Amino acid sequence: MRVLGINALFHDPAAALVVDGRIVAAAEEERFSRRKHGKRPVPFSAWELPELSARWCLEQAGLTPADLDAVAYSYDPELARPADQLGLHDPWDRLRQEYARQAPGFLAESLPGLDPGKVRFVAHHVAHAASAGQAGPWPDSAVLVLDGRGECGSHLAGRYANRELTVFGSQALPDSMGLFYEDLTQHLGFLRSSDEFKVMALASYGTPRFLDRLRPHVHLDGDGGFRARPVPWAALVPPRPAGSPWTQDHADLAASAQACLEEVLLGLARRLHDRTGEDVLTLAGGVALNCVANTRLARETPFRHVWVQPAAGDAGTALGAALHIAHHKEAVEAMPTAALGRGWSDTELRDWLERAAVPYEEPDDIAETVAAELAADGVVAWFQGRSEYGPRALGHRSLLAHPGRPENLERLNAVKGREEFRPVAPMVLAERAAELFDGPLPSPYMLFVHDVAEEWRGRIPAVVHVDGTARIQTVDRADEPLVARVIDGFERRTGLPVIVNTSLNTAGRPMVDDPRDALECFGSAPVDLLALGPFAVRRGKVFA
Repeated sequence: MRVLGINALFHDPAAALVVDGRIVAAAEEERFSRRKHGKRPVPFSAWELPELSARWCLEQAGLTPADLDAVAYSYDPELARPADQLGLHDPWDRLRQEYARQAPGFLAESLPGLDPGKVRFVAHHVAHAASAGQAGPWPDSAVLVLDGRGECGSHLAGRYANRELTVFGSQALPDSMGLFYEDLTQHLGFLRSSDEFKVMALASYGTPRFLDRLRPHVHLDGDGGFRARPVPWAALVPPRPAGSPWTQDHADLAASAQACLEEVLLGLARRLHDRTGEDVLTLAGGVALNCVANTRLARETPFRHVWVQPAAGDAGTALGAALHIAHHKEAVEAMPTAALGRGWSDTELRDWLERAAVPYEEPDDIAETVAAELAADGVVAWFQGRSEYGPRALGHRSLLAHPGRPENLERLNAVKGREEFRPVAPMVLAERAAELFDGPLPSPYMLFVHDVAEEWRGRIPAVVHVDGTARIQTVDRADEPLVARVIDGFERRTGLPVIVNTSLNTAGRPMVDDPRDALECFGSAPVDLLALGPFAVRRGKVFA
């Protein structure tokens, strides 16, 4: 069975392809269109489809739209109700619903040859759940979904048994942990439905002194759900104008909201364990990208394993919707990797360099060349293999640097044009991680935080956040042999088994995806070396 998954209605449009139960490709539209998040989550953009990523997914498998058995659209308008009936102030939401109802026709126009009758609507939170419970490594798991909103709710609690979903409950709108966090993001002067991770980072600089004043608005209820109603944020702390300096009050408000979020998630997870008795908890929805909360779930609930979908936001619903439909006909396989996007052969990469007319070299071992550059305190743009699905750079589209120089945090944030309080992440070999970091292991998708061992904090200061933690990525040699060789080569030269990894992009732009993006980023940012497949481009030679 050949199923194309589509996420389009709110934000982070994406496409994914499942063929005979196997995940073949998945990619976000922003990587093709170069528009961050693909589009803004407003009703007037709801008609926009992930045309470029959908066409690429089909090309990757050698299929045409006519070859598809189904297209799974990750929203079911038949389940929706008018926004005012849901307690939401969204006067144009009816336009969004109309676009959803017309999606089969829009898709047929965007993908000529597609029979619109093959489009299947999948409930939004069911698609989220499938991206975790059906894509995760375990066929049996409890599943928890939290985000801003779906058709009528903001949460799903359920259980997968042999990849088959049973839903236990959901939370009706307007109560929403995702909207709670989005509202705070906007109040703090950041872009809502985009910059929530900045609030999480800022929270580490504060103390939760407003927590008692948030709890009356946001808390667990006695019916298995929660309450999350609008908070009078301005009565607590004045709003921060965008671009203005943040204050301690802003950090304390962020810390308080983060603590409130964690309390609700812990309560929901414990209730779910009491009901299922499962060893495994799988998570999806935008709230599941909160790696601080994820770590508390791993440490403080009875679940032995917590697995988070690396594309936990709405982009992941394209994959979940496809898996949900495919599972009706055949067994589906677990997600093998997050590297499900575009890739290029060495010959194609060489052609890109030749067309760009930039001087390049082909070293005997690009891993050793990069390790030497990092040991000399160079910043490396690393472009290897297929691009990542989801918001994290996981060693395929990364900026790499030396973790032992404290100034490299400020340096990388300057290179990327980011706020000074934003952390960067360490990459470490899976077999070495427990020596340096205390937290859920392995952590291949950078979705948990770990306490940095006291004896290592002074040795790798660039990757240690203000609270003594780091959001690590563990590297398995079998899965990522080239990255492992870079780490080995760097340790031989410096004695440090860690390298800095942050996404290969600049602020406000999507992560680099194709070779042109890589060359443009290299040309516009003060990066010392570009490792494009087996080829090395040195800044000193390009701009001599």
